[in-house]
Amino acid sequence: MQTIDDFVRLVRDELGMPLQDHEVDSDLDQLPEWDSLYLLKLVTVLEQTTGRPLPVGRLLEARSLQEIYQLAVRT
Repeated sequence: MQTIDDFVRLVRDELGMPLQDHEVDSDLDQLPEWDSLYLLKLVTVLEQTTGRPLPVGRLLEARSLQEIYQLAVRT
């Protein structure tokens, strides 16, 4: 996963979430499908994809999928 497009594809394919490209910047509370279970699944998939642990505390503070993506690629 190197680009935001890869990340969106991962969210769609691995989580089964019908995410539109423009929703990446939306507040997580505004995503109709989003709940804490999606976050847990996403953390697991991202750790498997990147091959390294992610800072779960910081991910819990993220307000958008864009912020989660930034944490995943920077860590």
